[in-house]
Amino acid sequence: MTEDKPPFPPFTRETATQKVRAGEDGWNGRDPVKVASAYTVDSWWRNRSEFVEGRDAIIAFLTRKWEHEFEYRLIKEMWAFDGNRIAVRFTYEYHDLEGAWFRAYGNENWHFDEHGLMRWRHASINDLPIKESDRKFHWDPSGPRPLDHPDLSDFGF
Repeated sequence: MTEDKPPFPPFTRETATQKVRAGEDGWNGRDPVKVASAYTVDSWWRNRSEFVEGRDAIIAFLTRKWEHEFEYRLIKEMWAFDGNRIAVRFTYEYHDLEGAWFRAYGNENWHFDEHGLMRWRHASINDLPIKESDRKFHWDPSGPRPLDHPDLSDFGF
C-alpha cells in the first residue's frame, strides 16, 4: 500500500510553505512514530554528523533526541523550492536535564517522492547556549506554534 502525504511535488510557493509548516507542526508534537510517517520507509538522513536510514532508525533517533531536549520548540521557514526539493532554515530552543538552555540554528535540504514523502533529509545544525531570559519561543510546548506567533524572520534569525 502506498502512503500519500500531500501536498505533492512539484511544489509551488504555497504548497512548499504548507509542507514546511506541516513538518514544523509534526516535530513540535514530538511523536517519533508520527514524525517518521512523513518519510519514505527507506528514507536517508544526514543529521549533523549522524547518518540515519529507514523509519525504524528515524524513530530511534527522534526518541533519543527528545529524551534529552526538554520543552523543545521549533520554527521552520521555507528558504527555496524547486520541483520535488525544498530548502528550509530553522531554529529551535530547548533545555537539557540540568536546565541549561540552548538555541539550535540549522538548514535542511529536503527531497520528496511523488507521494509527498521525504526521501532524503540533509541537516546542518549548530547549538548555542543561551540564558533562559534570552528565550524567544514561548508557546505551550505540548502543541504546534500558534499561527499568530512570529516567524524566524520576525526575530531577525
